[in-house]
Amino acid sequence: MTTALHGLRVLEFAGLGAAPFAASLLEEAGAEVIRIDRPPASPQSDRATLALDLKDLRDREVALRLADRADVLIEGFRPGVMERLGLGPEVLRPRNPRLVYGRMTGWGQDGPRAHEAGHDINYLAANGVLGSIARSGERPVPPLNLIGDYGGGGLLLAFGLLLAVVERQRSGLGQVVDAAMIDGSSLLMTGVWKRRAAGRWCDEPGTNDIDTGSPFYDVYEARDGRYLAVGSIEPQFYARLLETLELDPEMAKRQWDRSAWAADKQTIAARFAERDQADWAKSFEAVDACVTPVNTLGEVTTDPHIRARLGLIEVDGKVRPAPAPRLSRTPLLALPARPALDRDRAEALWPPRGPGGDAWPSPGDAPGGSAPERGPEPDGRPAAASRLDP
Repeated sequence: MTTALHGLRVLEFAGLGAAPFAASLLEEAGAEVIRIDRPPASPQSDRATLALDLKDLRDREVALRLADRADVLIEGFRPGVMERLGLGPEVLRPRNPRLVYGRMTGWGQDGPRAHEAGHDINYLAANGVLGSIARSGERPVPPLNLIGDYGGGGLLLAFGLLLAVVERQRSGLGQVVDAAMIDGSSLLMTGVWKRRAAGRWCDEPGTNDIDTGSPFYDVYEARDGRYLAVGSIEPQFYARLLETLELDPEMAKRQWDRSAWAADKQTIAARFAERDQADWAKSFEAVDACVTPVNTLGEVTTDPHIRARLGLIEVDGKVRPAPAPRLSRTPLLALPARPALDRDRAEALWPPRGPGGDAWPSPGDAPGGSAPERGPEPDGRPAAASRLDP
């Protein structure tokens, strides 16, 4: 089986959140990832892992040799940590000019907060994302750690790494990728900043069309305490929402009248509160109005659409999201846990390349060591995965 990143060698220095997520994305696309973690080594993990004490000269030499043979390096430490370990880009670049060096941080490599500790919630607080996610008059709500760590962190890093790898095909040279969660999460606010520049966004949260300010984009509570998500932005969807709720169709004519939003939200909320979630879900089942029952995580496993698309899979007996996006010709891989590596095995997986050796094997070359031998299942499931039990 051919994978999109077949032959790409990625050296990952173990961390939390964003950097491991980026490494997972690359590995699911076929990259050969070796993770370096501090001792003691776990017998098995979701990555081929080598335990090294990077303050030990002998172990550091192993890390340097692996970096010499890598195409991509990923680290998620605070600025300066890798330099103090003797593994910074200035040391590695002369040894391996083609190395793409990925740096994942919260605040970035420079700026007054670069060396401060922080988490997803802190970066979102600084760049306005967190302050924009709140109902009117209420406290901001942290969106889990999805925006900083994952959407604006790991995904951003993976994108930057692939940009650098593609560019390397022309220049023959690697470069440093500075991926910062404060930048990536801000980038996800591009649409809001455009609306604000056009005078169509108010800084007060909970007063705009898509931040729970409007009656047509909000979450409503049903009689049984369960919820329904309403995203009836377009006029035809809003009209169908009102029709299914058996409310005054005249409300559709004032959809964009902000002065009517508060009263109309109360009217819609009162109607949803008259019936249970399941009843409303059945009423809207055949209505194109952008109304969806809100699932718990437990309910996602039985959702008909999620199941039909194999959106959740089982790997090593554990339920997890299926790799995405879906490529028609070079499918992604759902890899099982692997035993820990020793030094000899790790170096044997990545034999030295000749001068100028390319990361991309020619078509038909045998798969690298980290790719599973089995191909995708006949029904399109990722390799090494199984369906969820009904």
